[in-house]
Amino acid sequence: MPNRGVRHRSRWRVLGAILLMAFGMVAAGSWAPIVAQASPPNAFGELDCNGYSTIQKSIRGTMNCTDVRGLAGVDNANTWGGRFYDNNNYIGHDEPDMSFYSSLPGSGNNVSWSETLPRDPSLLPTVRKPGYDVTHWFELSVAPWFSMVMCDPNSYPQASCTANSDTNTPNSGMAFMEMQFYPPGFAPFADAISCDNTHWCAAMTIDSLECTLGFASCNPGCTEPVNFAFIQTNGVPAGPPSPQLSNLATFTPNGSTLLMNPGDKLTVQMSDQPVPGGGGAMAFEVAIKDLTTGQSGLMQASAANGFMNTSIADCSGTAFNFQPAYSTASPGNIAGWTALQTNISTQYEIGHFEACSSLSQPGTVPLAPGVNDVTYNQCSGPYEASAPADATATSPEYGDAFCYPFGDTHGVLNSTPDLVTGCMDNVFQNGDLDFDGSSYWADWPTGTSPSLYYPSTFQQSPPLSSGHQYAQFSFQTDLALSESTCTGTAGCSVPPPNAPGHFYPYFGLANTWGHCQIEFGNVAATGALTFGQAAQYGTNQYSQIGYPEFESQLYSNICHP
Repeated sequence: MPNRGVRHRSRWRVLGAILLMAFGMVAAGSWAPIVAQASPPNAFGELDCNGYSTIQKSIRGTMNCTDVRGLAGVDNANTWGGRFYDNNNYIGHDEPDMSFYSSLPGSGNNVSWSETLPRDPSLLPTVRKPGYDVTHWFELSVAPWFSMVMCDPNSYPQASCTANSDTNTPNSGMAFMEMQFYPPGFAPFADAISCDNTHWCAAMTIDSLECTLGFASCNPGCTEPVNFAFIQTNGVPAGPPSPQLSNLATFTPNGSTLLMNPGDKLTVQMSDQPVPGGGGAMAFEVAIKDLTTGQSGLMQASAANGFMNTSIADCSGTAFNFQPAYSTASPGNIAGWTALQTNISTQYEIGHFEACSSLSQPGTVPLAPGVNDVTYNQCSGPYEASAPADATATSPEYGDAFCYPFGDTHGVLNSTPDLVTGCMDNVFQNGDLDFDGSSYWADWPTGTSPSLYYPSTFQQSPPLSSGHQYAQFSFQTDLALSESTCTGTAGCSVPPPNAPGHFYPYFGLANTWGHCQIEFGNVAATGALTFGQAAQYGTNQYSQIGYPEFESQLYSNICHP
């Protein structure tokens, strides 16, 4: 097999997908969940959140998927050199993570978090000097999230799974849930990052993997299907959440989408709950309470709400109640196919944004009949100039799309105007593979209040399960999977060897009025315990787990709840 290294999306295949993309426009509240035994997929949906389905056009080109691991020594169409390939395209992401562990029953399926949402600087973002620019959260992390592993017998490796049970193993059929937050400033959500310019919003995503054991075979039509639903004040999805039937309404906030202000204090409860009118059936549910405004929102991953799992045989969907996979959060209780080895964690999706001075190479993205958006593929400016030019022998990137100019309101979508000229770095290579974007410069929060240049950090209390804290925690990142210099055992490091900013954000534990608080960014100045800053992510575990993944030791949790 030829040496693939870190491969990228086919330029012309992706451009074709962009130019042919179309969504079925559905008014909010006008759809009804499909509960038939099998629903064939529509022409547009999210059968493959990476955008490579051979039978369906992807709706949201900026989707943030769960990263898939590879297998050392297993070289086939789907895994090579410890990396996973979707339809022969590398699809890695960068996800610094802090995981929590407990042997108490319920710690793997009943989790509560408390946090304060960050605030951005009062000044608009600038694009002058990397590392010294005014920077907002949407430039740093497009989707901070909390996680939990779900049962899905139709997911890798196509095996049974008993909900809420430690009888499961990593090779039981499982999906991966991310409770994602989206920062303000770069709307619209359907083809960018934000719900609007002033609010945070949130959604539940559940990724499955339609592959057999050892990635021996995957269905190219639906390799990584995703269920998606915003957290809603009425609990009703904005549009069909399933991979087969999702449409533009699914990814468009409506009047019932929970919107939260920067600086709001929240509690997030994630647990299995009875399905209303379900005759005793249970399904996973996220409930958010905004303690500052008094608002609340929820979403249940139930068949009644339109959630479906996917058939590896024909990509059809069947109404399904997703439930947590494990009872406890013991270290070995993970999904067998995800790059991050975790169940209960807090994580930051980074490496998906680059600020620009100007844009070129325009193109039109049809979103629905009569609904078009103009995007660009080439970023110019100090960030782009700090690394080798795209589409050259020394660059791992083909392009920068999706890119939008400052003030863009996205045509008939009539979104709030974008606060900076910038690119998503998602379309051609699923991330910032030359590491020249905002995430890899020291533009991160340095404190719990915004400064003139940088936003404030998230302030999270360590998670609790039924009032009990978790006994241990660790740090990890799948960054090395995206490093073109990384051969598995050599050329892998944190920060990346070829990152021009020489910076990688890190977690900190601060003591506030006798209670622990998790911070993230460049937070050493807050007095937080930082475990060596970027060194906290530990060592490359390639020889132990079969792919390049940095993991730390286990630390005792000395926090006070």
